[in-house]
Amino acid sequence: MRVLFASLASAGHTYPMVPLAVAAREAGHEVHFAVGEEVHAPLAANGLRPFRPADTFYEMYAEDLEPELARLRPDLVVHGWGVPGAATAARRAGIPGLWHGFGRLFPDGIGFERPERAVPGRPHVDICPPSLQDRDFLADSERIELRPVAFSEPDELSSWEDRRTSQPLVYLTLGTAFGTPELLATAISGLSAVDARVVVATGRVRPDRLGSLPDNVTVRSWVSQADLLPHVDVVVHHGGSGTTLGALAVGAPQLFLPQGADQFANAEAVTAAGAGARLLPDEVGADAIADHVRTLARPGGHVDAARSIAAEIARMPSPDDVARRLPEYVERT
Repeated sequence: MRVLFASLASAGHTYPMVPLAVAAREAGHEVHFAVGEEVHAPLAANGLRPFRPADTFYEMYAEDLEPELARLRPDLVVHGWGVPGAATAARRAGIPGLWHGFGRLFPDGIGFERPERAVPGRPHVDICPPSLQDRDFLADSERIELRPVAFSEPDELSSWEDRRTSQPLVYLTLGTAFGTPELLATAISGLSAVDARVVVATGRVRPDRLGSLPDNVTVRSWVSQADLLPHVDVVVHHGGSGTTLGALAVGAPQLFLPQGADQFANAEAVTAAGAGARLLPDEVGADAIADHVRTLARPGGHVDAARSIAAEIARMPSPDDVARRLPEYVERT
């Protein structure tokens, strides 16, 4: 069977789809990946045959993909929530398709068309644990549960287990789109007062813009979350879906510093479940961050809630399980 995956060209949208794409390839299916060139390197390294449809850079429109569908003639298209144009193109071509989510169903007003309005009636590969998923989405959509599996490119400093000490490990990231030197500096100032080791991924902010750093803080422009997260005790972050689910999967409580997009909704859901806390923009300060992290790291309470969600995630079907089911969605059409 030939399967075409399609996504927005960013780590936050492409990387959640990679585990299923790799599992489909390992199950013997021919896999191609339509996406802008920004994320081609890790896809090619995993044998996923990436290509850029037409003039696609970040977004993708139906007209971009339609010639490629005629060329490849896939049996199934797996299209990310961020590319409704790919779903439209597959529908026009009469090709079965599945939506692939990147986390909790995003709220209105963040710049994306909600998938059930773009091309309704298609099943969703859903990587969000049901206890955190939008209630209406759970009730109204056909869902294919898929365990979220962290994916990121390896780095030369990925052996975090070798550096384990008796101190807690705190991971700070504001993602690749929302971080500012001022907010990172405030968070680092607060975390420097916590008895912990701190690893910071600065994203779009150059590390040299943060000035001198405390001895307990390690700063990198990028780290492999997939390698780091199993060793962390608390995650301080913006609330992007990938980091949220990655922290939940390893049972790490989270402090959210939401800035935009779906981050406020993610923060609200995890905080309501007891697995984290949040500071809204007008509440952020070094002392507040330090106090929240100390509370989150204490045994019981938030830690127990985070571990309960981690157990729920562990019970969800693996990428291999879902890959074996993909032919069902071709045969039923």
